[in-house]
Amino acid sequence: MSLGTVRPAELEDWLRTRYFQATVDISSSGVQPYRLGEILDLTAMPTAELLDIEFRDSPSLGHERLRAALAARFAPGGGQEPLVTHGSTEAILLAVSALVSPGDEVVVTAPAYHALTSVADTMGAHLRVWRLPPERSFRPDLRALRSLVGPRTRAVIVNLPHNPTGVTLAPAEYAELLSIVDDSGAYLLWDASFAELVYRSVPLPDPSTVVRRCVSFGTLSKAYGLPGLRVGWCFAPADLLPRMVRMRDYVTLASSPLVEAIAARVVEQGDRVLASRLRQARENLGILDSWLAAAGDDVDGYLPDGGVTVFPRIAGVSDTRPLCSRLAAECGVLVVPGDCFGHPDRVRIGFGGAPGELRAGLAALRQAGHEWRTSR
Repeated sequence: MSLGTVRPAELEDWLRTRYFQATVDISSSGVQPYRLGEILDLTAMPTAELLDIEFRDSPSLGHERLRAALAARFAPGGGQEPLVTHGSTEAILLAVSALVSPGDEVVVTAPAYHALTSVADTMGAHLRVWRLPPERSFRPDLRALRSLVGPRTRAVIVNLPHNPTGVTLAPAEYAELLSIVDDSGAYLLWDASFAELVYRSVPLPDPSTVVRRCVSFGTLSKAYGLPGLRVGWCFAPADLLPRMVRMRDYVTLASSPLVEAIAARVVEQGDRVLASRLRQARENLGILDSWLAAAGDDVDGYLPDGGVTVFPRIAGVSDTRPLCSRLAAECGVLVVPGDCFGHPDRVRIGFGGAPGELRAGLAALRQAGHEWRTSR
């Protein structure tokens, strides 16, 4: 198989034009985006520093200041080195293409963000699916994972806190997951895009401190409110990076020195940049809690452990795509139909935006769902 045969990204197909047409967005998986002026203020970055940037190519692994800031903030294990990428999606592509060959067994979660499954599938891997069961509110079953991982497993690809459900692991569960993968000799590909967006616990530490055969991914798009900057990264074993860079030479070559300069300041001042958006996410979590309680039997949902998405079931609606299409076309409200994640009776709601926008979107969704059911 070739990368040209990769399956369509259903989530991106859904958002491609609607994202720019919506007046109320409760679909996104990240916090409210910052403006450049806000970031310059928060990071105390002088405008003169931007004006002095020379538009030459950046190093293949990324600017050294940004790489050092990432290593200092996230403290990967020994022998791990950072690679700065064009969003974490590029890092996933590079890692999977470097590690996975046709016929390899790869364990993936379901539901999952498309990049975490489709690239390995396109590379010819045999996917073994670790199903997060809706009957358990999508909470991971580690016994099921243990039954899927064995001596033929090449990689285990996991995203926690999870998109779209918001579930994560307690520290003891996390330690057990790392032990399962480490004992098998497989690589752990760990998507930590939402690691710093947690509400009832501290962020899980980088897994490479325990699992040497590990690639962990991160991004400024979700918790940091900078999706348009398109800065991601991974920490990977030093001996794996040359194989990843070999593929990068055919994809993006390197990142932009402009965005890397801003990103370095953001990571160095990470706590300041995160603070207001995490505070807003907590406020929005209360709005979501009240909405779920008021919705009663109309909506079957629960509060997430992390991230800024939830994945509730809309009562009496077996396929939410027509409902979501109507909501977008008639009300200008954007949510994601659950079939983008293999569960057509659900919707993905993003609650990372402005509180007023969240309230308006949730009210419109509940009303549309009620009208949809009663008209049939």
